[in-house]
Amino acid sequence: MTRTATRLFATAASALALAACSLAPPYAPPATPVAQAFKEQGPWTPAQPADAQPRGQWWAMFSDPVLDDLEGRAEKANPTLAAAVAAYDQARALAAQARAGLVPEVDGSALANRQRRSDNQPLRVGGPDAYSTGQVGASVAYEIDLWGRLRNISRGAGERAQASQADLRSARLSLQADLADDYVTLRGLDAQLRLLDVTVAAYIRALDLTQILHNGGNATGLDVARAQTQLSGAKAQRADVAAQRALMEHAIAALVGESASAFSLAPVDKDLPQPVVAVSAPSLLLQRRPDIAAAERRASAANADVGVARAALFPALTLDGSAGWQNTGVGNLLSAPNTFWLIGPQLVGAIFDGGRRAAGVRASKAAFEEASANYRGVVLDAFRDVEDQMALANRLAGEAKDADDAVTAARRTEDLANIRYRQGVATYLDVVTAQTAALTAEQTAIQLTTRRLQASVNLTRALGGAWS
Repeated sequence: MTRTATRLFATAASALALAACSLAPPYAPPATPVAQAFKEQGPWTPAQPADAQPRGQWWAMFSDPVLDDLEGRAEKANPTLAAAVAAYDQARALAAQARAGLVPEVDGSALANRQRRSDNQPLRVGGPDAYSTGQVGASVAYEIDLWGRLRNISRGAGERAQASQADLRSARLSLQADLADDYVTLRGLDAQLRLLDVTVAAYIRALDLTQILHNGGNATGLDVARAQTQLSGAKAQRADVAAQRALMEHAIAALVGESASAFSLAPVDKDLPQPVVAVSAPSLLLQRRPDIAAAERRASAANADVGVARAALFPALTLDGSAGWQNTGVGNLLSAPNTFWLIGPQLVGAIFDGGRRAAGVRASKAAFEEASANYRGVVLDAFRDVEDQMALANRLAGEAKDADDAVTAARRTEDLANIRYRQGVATYLDVVTAQTAALTAEQTAIQLTTRRLQASVNLTRALGGAWS
């Protein structure tokens, strides 16, 4: 082995030994305050991101084929979800690009040219004035990763790709929940329209009866006016609910990626069932939230960036080489006399940069602290979301029972008021009061039913999807 080859071998061996170094700090997920149990119900243990677990078609708990169809259409055509898919594809490509820096780059070249030198070229020494050159060769460039810079770049890009994947899952879950929430709201408006249709029909009959009684001298004009007021008010409420339904229908059209002008959903004479959302293992459910996973992986990527910034403080070692054939454009190019080669390491480091690299280290550490704080904030928000929705679901269940009792009592009061009015022992004001109370009670019951369904959707969203 020649002395030159020996030196090159020793240099390469030393570089490979140093390449095991990494200047990134040891990483652990940022510490967050955790509760031992939900305030509302269920045990609690510290959770870890497990957002890749399947969530299934959780909206099937409503047993509604129309909603099932809408969710499938949104998955295929929603533009926000398509943008999240594209962002994930971009992040994966950037991660692959970063990994490519870990291996040598090999480039090939070929050229053939004809040129003439100036007679007055400085320092010219003999040779022809015009000559041809032909060359074929390849070059290799490889940065030996002494301080882990390239590995930390690759690791950070990989973590960001995983965070983007979690963002995609979060966008999908948000889309599914938003669509289910809007659909539940629309069906609640359908129930209100059915109630108001029945109410308007009843008020029309009441107005007809009052006019008959008035014509017979058994009712006053005030009674007729009150009956007309009740009827007109109910019609106005129906028009307002119909307008709300149209807006909700337009919102659903946008979610499924269709034009609101060409989209419609027929009303259905059917109430959605109240589903049961499993919350027996809150830690296992919370750890599946994709936003928690995304925040944690961004913190890990920021930790890798610290290693990249620290590595910039030290010299970079590159190994460059080239080889090929070159001639004057005459004869056989690919022959032994025409060969050339060049190989040699290059060590480059900063002597003075005005503190630029040191500032980069401080900036990367601050970015890590920011990412860690964001992660803790996401976890705390997750606790709050689950507690909010569980509290809402629990309280609304009791409120719905009281509302149903109020509906029963209001209907009984309305029947009695009508009977007493026909018998002449009550005024029409008693009837109007009873009618108003009954309509308000039934509307409240419908609204509570809708809010309970929405709470089920939002609880599923807060828990990161369905659990099985």
